Amino acid sequence: MLLNKRNKIKTACIFYMLFFSITIFAQQPADYVNPFIGTSNFGAAFPGPIAPRGMASISPFNVAGVKNTPMEKDSQWLSNPYVNENTFLTGFSQVNLSGVGCPELGVILLMPTTGDVEIDHLKYGSTYSNEVAKAAYYSVNIDKYKVKGEFTASKRVGVSRFTFPKGQSNVLLNLGVGLTNEEGAMVKVVSPTEIEGMRSVGSFCYNSPEDAYPVYFVAKFSKPGSKFGVWKKPAKYNGVEAQWMGYNGKARMMENTIKTVVGDSIGSYFTYKFDKEETVEVKIGISYVSIENARENLEKEVGNKSFDAVYKETYNEWNEELSKISVEGGSKDDKTIFYTALYHTLIHPNTLNDFNGEYPEIKRSKIGKTEGTRYTVFSLWDTYRNLHQLMSLVYPKQQSNMVKSMLEMYDENGWLPKWELNSTETFTMVGDPASIVIADTYLKGIRDFDVEKAYKAMLKGADQIENNPLRPGLKDYIEKGFLTTDNKGPVSTTQEYNVSDYSISLLAKALGKKADAERFKNRSLSYRKLFDKNLKLLRPRIANGNWYEPFDPASGANFEENVGFIEGNAWQYAFMVPHDINGLKKLMGGDKAFSAQLQKIFDIKQFDMANEPDIANPYLFNYVKGEEWKAQENVKRLVKEYFQNKPKGLPGNDDTGTMSAWLVYSMIGIYPISPGDPVYTITTPMFDKVTIKLDPKYYKNESIVIEKEVNKDGKIKAIQVDGKTLNSYFISHDDFVNGKTLKVIQN
Repeated sequence: MLLNKRNKIKTACIFYMLFFSITIFAQQPADYVNPFIGTSNFGAAFPGPIAPRGMASISPFNVAGVKNTPMEKDSQWLSNPYVNENTFLTGFSQVNLSGVGCPELGVILLMPTTGDVEIDHLKYGSTYSNEVAKAAYYSVNIDKYKVKGEFTASKRVGVSRFTFPKGQSNVLLNLGVGLTNEEGAMVKVVSPTEIEGMRSVGSFCYNSPEDAYPVYFVAKFSKPGSKFGVWKKPAKYNGVEAQWMGYNGKARMMENTIKTVVGDSIGSYFTYKFDKEETVEVKIGISYVSIENARENLEKEVGNKSFDAVYKETYNEWNEELSKISVEGGSKDDKTIFYTALYHTLIHPNTLNDFNGEYPEIKRSKIGKTEGTRYTVFSLWDTYRNLHQLMSLVYPKQQSNMVKSMLEMYDENGWLPKWELNSTETFTMVGDPASIVIADTYLKGIRDFDVEKAYKAMLKGADQIENNPLRPGLKDYIEKGFLTTDNKGPVSTTQEYNVSDYSISLLAKALGKKADAERFKNRSLSYRKLFDKNLKLLRPRIANGNWYEPFDPASGANFEENVGFIEGNAWQYAFMVPHDINGLKKLMGGDKAFSAQLQKIFDIKQFDMANEPDIANPYLFNYVKGEEWKAQENVKRLVKEYFQNKPKGLPGNDDTGTMSAWLVYSMIGIYPISPGDPVYTITTPMFDKVTIKLDPKYYKNESIVIEKEVNKDGKIKAIQVDGKTLNSYFISHDDFVNGKTLKVIQN
């Protein structure tokens, strides 16, 4: 009996150990993330760590001092802090943007060196090797100094760990280098283990320097420096020696003096003398409100936690967020590009408020306070098309807070946001996209915000003709139905206003405002006045209503300027009327002509996967009965061609997650085909099974499962929801989330 009992115990122990091992080593969604994806080919992603929706982020900075590269001619080298092809590192920036097309942030550069202190980044910069990047972690060897750098981050704090060799070592904090050149910075040595300061930023997309604003920081070092100080370079560096303000830490403490420097090309250094290999951790808290808040962010969020503890917490946070969608089947590369795309959608919009809830209001005249999350970085011309729909489905609480943030901006600024960045409204791009996002959110059942205020804000943007920064040219649009060539991008801007007006009409209908619903629906169809029946394309009209001549439909591709369109041409905007595809079919002469024109765009290579106006095109074949297989083939082909597990693995600029959201939807087999409309169109999922966890606060079911019945490359034969066959390739949001299983059956 005793022997039998021992055997049972032994067996139980072996089983437990085996189960524990499998649990520990099973690959988690966060383990598939490859932050190097999108760091080339203009993707504008960075490989360093950030928490989900984080304020602080760390990126290797390798776009300063680059030699023998197209840096000066090629915007990709200037709009983000890191380009994978580059090899010359000048530091690690502490606040960064992901997937944007204009330079901004990329400031507060930390750099470890050895030997004598050198403050010229072109001289202290180094080649690097052995990069490792994963969710919440980045590491690299800095060749020149034989120093290993490791980096992680919490939501508002960047944490760096440097492993130095024996001898003199230094940590530099350079405020003179960044992606933009706003004037104004300050740094102060507080103690042998702490510095504080600020750096001006704010000229995004070449906005006026008057729009500059401060980003504050506090840096704490795990070891006191034996020497430390500050520097200030001349305004123009021509080989002239810098102005030094260094001093011995011990003497400073005895004298109780404080060293502060203010200027443009300034920085601080801490020097160490090590008898053996040593590590130094540097924690940098960030705030857009004050130095005091930056210090509180650091203390409350990280405090005395070790590097490893911070990394573990942020990794777990990433894993929790990414686990909202679980996938089965597919290759390792499939899972890598999928979860990296989902990761990229969870960077922006990101957190603006400090730990205590404070944030700068729009125009920065006051400090506001929130009990929830105040979000920032609303690249809405991009994200209204699919990213916010993904948030509503998978992360509805976040999406609700994003809408609330937009309404706070309306309270502060008098207008809904257009392209807001750190409480600065840049008014970049065209259209009135916030209305689309808010209507779409409400119509998906996320209604814990002030919808009447939202509706009032929408009407102001849609109807106020004078001094309207959201809708320039509104007078022509209302009176004629279109913008003329007297305005910027008149055709594409008309289309954008149409899409917004349609969303307003949908919300008006839901709120029982019948007259408004009819008025805005009619306004949303005015693109038809720009339709040329001979070309089967939209084209610009001049002020008297005549067609603009000469007209080249292909002009404007690859971001070249043209008269009628913004970031595209007539081919790329030909189908950008997502709310009226059936109406467009009639204009073109029916299903056959519509399908032929749509196919022609692909055949003559005018489809642009790298930009938003036509990214829904592959799905539009679902509107033509019998040709839905073309949507399935095109989506699969485009995923394979443009999205890969490599630095060039995005088709171009990620546009704060928009391209990544397209991929997430395309791989799970549904797409929000008409922004504002709570409807998805369906194609073949690229995994055998996809499970989407639903938030019980907003949805009654715990999850929805998308399944592929046959794992082979066949056309879709049938689509079933809970065993009942759909009669089309479209499903409403309500039917989707209230079902349990969406099954795609292939031939």
